[in-house]
Amino acid sequence: MSNQDNTDVNRVHIFDTTLRDGEQSPGISLNASEKIEIAQQLARLGVDVIEAGFPIASPGDFEAVERIAREVHGPTICALARAQAPDVDAAWNAIKDSERPRIHTFISTSDIHIEHQMRNTREDVLKGARASVAQAKAYCEDVEFSTMDATRSDVEFTAEVCAIAVEEGATVVNIPDTVGYTTPAEYTKFFEDLISFAPSLKDVRLSVHCHDDLGLAVANSYAGVLAGARQVECAINGIGERAGNCSLEEIAMLIKVREDVHGLHTGINTKELARTSRMVSRATGYVVQPNKAVVGKNAFAHESGIHQDGVLKERETFEIMDATEVGFDSNQLVLGKHSGRHALKDALEQMGFAVDGEALNQAFKRFKDVADKKKQVTALDLEAIVSDEMRERPQSHDLDWFEVQASSDSEPVAKVRVKLPEGEIAEGSSGGDGPVEAIFSAILDATGAAAELREYHVGAVTGGEDALGEVTVVLRADGRTASGQGVSTDIIEASGRAYVRALSNLLDGSAIAEAEEATADAVKEHTP
Repeated sequence: MSNQDNTDVNRVHIFDTTLRDGEQSPGISLNASEKIEIAQQLARLGVDVIEAGFPIASPGDFEAVERIAREVHGPTICALARAQAPDVDAAWNAIKDSERPRIHTFISTSDIHIEHQMRNTREDVLKGARASVAQAKAYCEDVEFSTMDATRSDVEFTAEVCAIAVEEGATVVNIPDTVGYTTPAEYTKFFEDLISFAPSLKDVRLSVHCHDDLGLAVANSYAGVLAGARQVECAINGIGERAGNCSLEEIAMLIKVREDVHGLHTGINTKELARTSRMVSRATGYVVQPNKAVVGKNAFAHESGIHQDGVLKERETFEIMDATEVGFDSNQLVLGKHSGRHALKDALEQMGFAVDGEALNQAFKRFKDVADKKKQVTALDLEAIVSDEMRERPQSHDLDWFEVQASSDSEPVAKVRVKLPEGEIAEGSSGGDGPVEAIFSAILDATGAAAELREYHVGAVTGGEDALGEVTVVLRADGRTASGQGVSTDIIEASGRAYVRALSNLLDGSAIAEAEEATADAVKEHTP
């Protein structure tokens, strides 16, 4: 079994796949430093396992998994591998320096996958499962095995495959609803039948991995837990392939709030949920819908007068959770405009950000710029500033300077200076129907690039007239998409920052993709 809380039968282990399945979402392209930042926050959140990536997919994936294995402490660090020898080798080489390494190998068990995707036979699947688990077990004690597309598979055959995995030493067996097809009742029955055909599954930890194609990922995951699974594979904000995965924040709070029903618990520090959600949203460019359960901006808002009146009299009349339980209490005043460098450093450390040296100087300069324009600087403001300014962006473009001129009788004209990855400064200018379009066109003029604007989102970090504006831009070119984020009290500046970063990510991603496309396409297309 895993090396964390093996004797507590009521403990549900949280397996986070934000950096693997989540990162496979269209348009998401995280660099190694961004993945490290998210992984460190996942450790603070208290997840049991971080699935750091798919090392065989590309050199970039391998590097990110290797760095996470070396630099992130606490959770088990897991790497994904198909049931193929090179994959398992790559997974082990990437995670071998982790304090708690795990290899996660998988193979399809549904006939539709065996015949049309894999183009082999059930006998090949049995042999592949045995060989891959044995190979992984020779490398490390903790081995997870998944039967991809299990819920559309013949249960007796799936049980046979699982029994082989257990025989070869698998410590965790995962039963994924890969295409989000099953229902809670069907999933429960599948687990019951599976265990009846393969009693040895009682000796290992069972896991669930549910996709949200029919909106049932959380419900199905919960059904699996009630059927005996003690690991849930999920992602922050529910991101992932197609419609996404089981939402970590939702399943964690479901287990916590309704412990009276099932008597189960997790090791999640729920007060870190909101901050983790915001971090992942900023890094990926995937905006969290306002009515998203647990972490959406409206999750604890009440518009109805009846609801407002009830909550004012007694919170529990209309709220089943306290907002502070998930970290929505972080908007308190932290620093004033006259606060010094030491006060900023201390505040950031309390929030979990280790900043020193030149990085602290950079953060302090940006803090002063914002503090001069805002009456109050809150923890949410600092979080946004650090995320915007301090994220490592190797070989990136940067908005060096901009100016927008407009008059009542002509369209706005923007002038910009963009710092190129090589350090040179490029200038550009352009008009547009509005100041935002003008600055976007001017950036393209300066860089000589071509891109199509696909999405443009504007939000406020906090309330008030002097709130920081937070902009997300999604660009597309040559069949690829990339996102960028910008933060400023000036929405035009925030828009320019976001556009330059999206363009930089798009150009960097295109260059990397050209070198890795053949491998990545073959590997990432089919996973649990």
